[in-house]
Amino acid sequence: MKKYSFISLASIALFALLMPACTPNAPSEDSLFVNEDKVKDITSDGKVYDLDEFCQKFMTEKGDYAPYRTRSLYVNGGDTIYLFSVDTIPTDGPGVYIRGRVATDDYGGNFYKTLVIQQIVKGDQQNLRISVDMGSASGLFHRGQEILIRCNGLAIGRYANQPQLCTPSYNNNIWAYTANQKVGWAPGRIPAPRFREAYTLIGKPEPQKLVYDVMDLATLDANYLQKFVDASGQIMTDKDSIRHADGRLVKITGVHFTGTCDNQGTEQNLVRYNPLTGEGNPEVADSYAYVFAPSTGNIGFPQSRYVANADNSAKVLVAASEYAKYAYYYVPEPKFEGSITGILGYYLDQPPSDKYPLTAAKWSITPCDMGDILPEAQAASAAPRWIPKEWEKDEPQPEE
Repeated sequence: MKKYSFISLASIALFALLMPACTPNAPSEDSLFVNEDKVKDITSDGKVYDLDEFCQKFMTEKGDYAPYRTRSLYVNGGDTIYLFSVDTIPTDGPGVYIRGRVATDDYGGNFYKTLVIQQIVKGDQQNLRISVDMGSASGLFHRGQEILIRCNGLAIGRYANQPQLCTPSYNNNIWAYTANQKVGWAPGRIPAPRFREAYTLIGKPEPQKLVYDVMDLATLDANYLQKFVDASGQIMTDKDSIRHADGRLVKITGVHFTGTCDNQGTEQNLVRYNPLTGEGNPEVADSYAYVFAPSTGNIGFPQSRYVANADNSAKVLVAASEYAKYAYYYVPEPKFEGSITGILGYYLDQPPSDKYPLTAAKWSITPCDMGDILPEAQAASAAPRWIPKEWEKDEPQPEE
């Protein structure tokens, strides 16, 4: 017995001695984040393009791929505008690189499999969307993380007029909503393994280096919302400027929610839930329910609610996904005023018509999460600050 006990103890001691040698070393900072010298080494085979320069060089109006979606293009005077396009970037040849700081996260569920990166060039923002088929991307790409991307073999295109780094994707899904208008090529998500090959993290996340254009709503209205649409609201006067403004980081001060939304160019009142009729129930695809984003029945289009300045002379939409964690939260009552922080965008997924006019209502701001929505809001009557509250079927609606 003693012999076996002695061997057992010796074995344990030997195992304990050898065990540290079998434990993998913790990854070093240098192996996860590169510095500027390493960036120069990586990009020595090609060029790092500014984001605007990259789009101008590789993204054409028509794109490489046909057939186009039926609703892809329209003629604006003598100018044919393609709302969906895909241009491939050469796989071989000199390296094609872009870099930018991640401006979004998906902890709030509002930027699903989408990144927006920002680059500051001569003091001004340049921005680009990246469509990546990667769940929980925020766990890897924290807001403020700068990334370098080798774009060779990827594509640049427009989805609903919004430029983005992508891969070509052909859709013939007969079950899609208005499927007959959506057959054809469009930007698709970059597969996760492919994107892992393409990106490199530069330094550690520094969210404080993100730049936001801080302004009131009247300034936003003058600089963006009305600037690119003519007086009749029917002509996109400067498609390149609209695309350049897409993805811009903004903070709009002194706004309140109006309790309204856009209905194909017409402002529509939101509806309080009525337990007797079922009207205003966000669970049953009632688009006018008094919450940020009622169910669409899994169609998945973004939904928006208007905010306005104090005298209601200027308005803009705040967009949310039905899959956002705050989708069923009540929209703040008009008496609460604060700021909205998010990503500016002009989503145009079909040619304008009498039914779908080309108006400033196509502009919207997409927040990342609830922390970007009226964080300092307080009622004009000096009542307590606005406290977010989620819709519950059996609870009474909040008073205005």
